[in-house]
Amino acid sequence: MEQRLAAVLAADMAGYSRLMEADEAGTLARLRTHRIELIDPAIAKNKGRLIKTTGDGLLVEFQSVTDAVKCAVEIQSRMKRRNSDVPEDRRIEFRIGINLGDIIFEDDDIFGDGVNIAARAEQLAEVGGICVTAAVATQVADRLELPIDDLGEKILKNISRPVHLYRVGLEGAGLPAAAGDTAKKGVCKPTIVVLPFDNMSGDPDQEFFADGLTEDIITELSRRHELFVISRNSSFVYKNQPVNAREVAASLGAQYLVEGSVRKIGERVRVTVQLIDAQSDAHIWADKYDRQLDDIFAIQDEVTAAIAATVPGRLEAAQRDQLSRTKPANMAAYECALAAKVLHHRGSAADNEQAQSLIDRAVSLDPGYAHAHAWRACILGQAWVYGWCADKEATWAEINDELERALALDDNDADVHRILAAVNVNNNALTTARYHQERALFLNPNYDLVVVQQGELLTWLGRPEEGVEWIRKAMRLNPHHPERFWSHLGKAHFAARQYGEAIEAFMHLSSMDETQHAFIAACYGWLGDTIAAGAHMEKVRALNPSFEIGAFLGTLHYAQESDAQHLREGLTKAGAG
Repeated sequence: MEQRLAAVLAADMAGYSRLMEADEAGTLARLRTHRIELIDPAIAKNKGRLIKTTGDGLLVEFQSVTDAVKCAVEIQSRMKRRNSDVPEDRRIEFRIGINLGDIIFEDDDIFGDGVNIAARAEQLAEVGGICVTAAVATQVADRLELPIDDLGEKILKNISRPVHLYRVGLEGAGLPAAAGDTAKKGVCKPTIVVLPFDNMSGDPDQEFFADGLTEDIITELSRRHELFVISRNSSFVYKNQPVNAREVAASLGAQYLVEGSVRKIGERVRVTVQLIDAQSDAHIWADKYDRQLDDIFAIQDEVTAAIAATVPGRLEAAQRDQLSRTKPANMAAYECALAAKVLHHRGSAADNEQAQSLIDRAVSLDPGYAHAHAWRACILGQAWVYGWCADKEATWAEINDELERALALDDNDADVHRILAAVNVNNNALTTARYHQERALFLNPNYDLVVVQQGELLTWLGRPEEGVEWIRKAMRLNPHHPERFWSHLGKAHFAARQYGEAIEAFMHLSSMDETQHAFIAACYGWLGDTIAAGAHMEKVRALNPSFEIGAFLGTLHYAQESDAQHLREGLTKAGAG
């Protein structure tokens, strides 16, 4: 038995019983994810030692009071950001109490009044707050720039003497997001304004539909963290007014405008929309949507989703055209990140090397730009997958560091979670991947890259029929989708034992790699067409003379052995064995 002075942090989850009753499996999964991604790393980073956990709480020992408070502030600040878009009745929130005192250590456990006081202080903390004793407050008052409020002396259960308690505020915590706020002002994101859609029907009752459609498009585009969207209050100033694109743009500081109209014709509704470059007055993109007037709200949702999915892609294409005429040395952080993404999508070693250089510059220009950190992880991940890096172990560590940084800076960026999901799939951590994928989908349900990735993940998880539906939804959301969507669709159809549909999907590709030829060969193998199967196996071997089924299956991520075996048998039938 040992007795010494130590700081003890006690944390407890608020509303645990209620959340477990409502959704036991979901609550446990979310709690486990918060532990893995936030709480345990924060404890380790601040030199804490986890003593014990209960279903809804934990006890941690620190040798430094400052480290204990910094850990508590990081946990509560980042949990607050994580919960910002979660319905109140589903939020996982903690109370934290900290005490400094003599602690008894025995058999990897701790005992004594010092521990009991920390636990009682935690019970008096606000939900999402931190309550500390006087000994803790005195130690950190001059060391950390945090507001500390005196709560006075309190009588604690089973403690004979009154204990003086203080509340530690989270303001001024100096965490990554706060540090990045100033830098983020320098990020030159494209600014877009959605003008009120015109009601061309001559029917005043259709006015609500036009206004609702405009508001929904503004809301959905605002989910895209790579855009700056002018608020509804500013754009609706121009309702029922003749507008000049350049004048509106100058007034609101926007580079791009979305405008459109709604017309009711009999039992049909036609919505037209166009994206305009305000500086040149050029039309970047235009489309129209004709729908049967069965459910006006369903039409509103469908058109909103299609526009919200398409506009960012068309806008990014316009930006790419501008960047092709811009020297990289003059680019701002956003422009560097955009150019890096373009190079990444080309998928060659040389392009990846240039992409790394550009994304490094984006991070250097703005260390607080979460989107750039996430994409740096993605670009490094591509190098890791294809072996374009000298030290795979060091690169993998760097990828994880970048994703941790991105999460700390902005936990509400759908792209951050989308890339985290993709990296975890590649590492065969499908449970963690599923959490990040679901969060990305929650944050931006009309983002085609998130939607198609949902289809990919469901295919790996052994639910390919659902995967097909999600991938086709992504194609509908963005008719200008990347060609690789067809490859995802082909793999999903194959896993669903729909060989003809799989072959048709793969045939949309302008060029195929080893993987795609192998899947087509397996399709023909199962269909009994040995000639076609052999032809595609010849192409596989031309691309990879050392092709071997076991090694190939090792590059895939099937959760169910039966799905891997299904592909193995198809390749064997095609003559790959």
